[in-house]
Amino acid sequence: MDRFDQYRVFVQVAEMGSFIKAANALELPRASVSAAIQQLEIQVGARLLHRTTRQVRPTADGTQLLERIRPLLADVEDIDQLFQANQRQVAGRLKVDVPSRIARRLIAPALPGLLRRHPHLQLALGSADRAIDLVQEGVDCAVRIGMLHDSSLVVHPLGKIALINCASPKYLREHGSPEHPDELSNGHWAVGYASPTSGRELPWEYMTADGSEHASNVPSRVVVNNAESYIACCRSGLGLIQIPRFDVQHMLDAKALVEVMPSHRAAPMPVSILYPHRRQRSRRLAVFVEWFEALMRAYLDA
Repeated sequence: MDRFDQYRVFVQVAEMGSFIKAANALELPRASVSAAIQQLEIQVGARLLHRTTRQVRPTADGTQLLERIRPLLADVEDIDQLFQANQRQVAGRLKVDVPSRIARRLIAPALPGLLRRHPHLQLALGSADRAIDLVQEGVDCAVRIGMLHDSSLVVHPLGKIALINCASPKYLREHGSPEHPDELSNGHWAVGYASPTSGRELPWEYMTADGSEHASNVPSRVVVNNAESYIACCRSGLGLIQIPRFDVQHMLDAKALVEVMPSHRAAPMPVSILYPHRRQRSRRLAVFVEWFEALMRAYLDA
């Protein structure tokens, strides 16, 4: 096994956290995978993987090697594909991380079409709704909604999504339909949403006609920390929510939820794709970014 093949084996083992899973994915005997890692460790003069009975994970040296060889392998794959008869064909594993509602509402229903066009592409779709280190976890790209903190990641902005104010018919029958955010402090409730970073309940936000942004505290009887519970509590009549329109459009169409205060929405939220480094934008990553951008276009503000 040459050095490039050893690198490919090492990346697969490190990303999957298992010699057996990597061997199955690569369609190689487990002994061949173990031998490739041992040979690579001898050649580089360092231990690259921590091995326990439960998991396999990169050492500090292994993590450093991963960061260097991922873009190298991506470049080699792109060069190989230059000479394929079908220039549009892409192959290999792409690991992405997206918000769970985007995974469920947008990506999963449309994914069969992408995989029909690229049958040799394998998508590892993560949607844990938590902050992750793309490099440490071997993620090729991530979709993020909201303002981004400064980092070394490459940011590919897609646009902004509209946020709307919603309530259930049951809630509106009991509390009436507010017409202005000033009414929310008197006889109204919001479903609280806890920030995933600080754990604090986020304020109710809205924009005025002149474009200025305002925030106020609306009382809540329940506070949640994920979108599924947020929407479910709203549907149960527990309070008002602010939510991306794509998340609840089907519920609006079915009259299960009702938009309120359409003239006082929160500011639209930016949507971005992030990836670790420009050299890592392989053909399969470029295909996914182009596909996802087209998928999101209908839900972005003009």
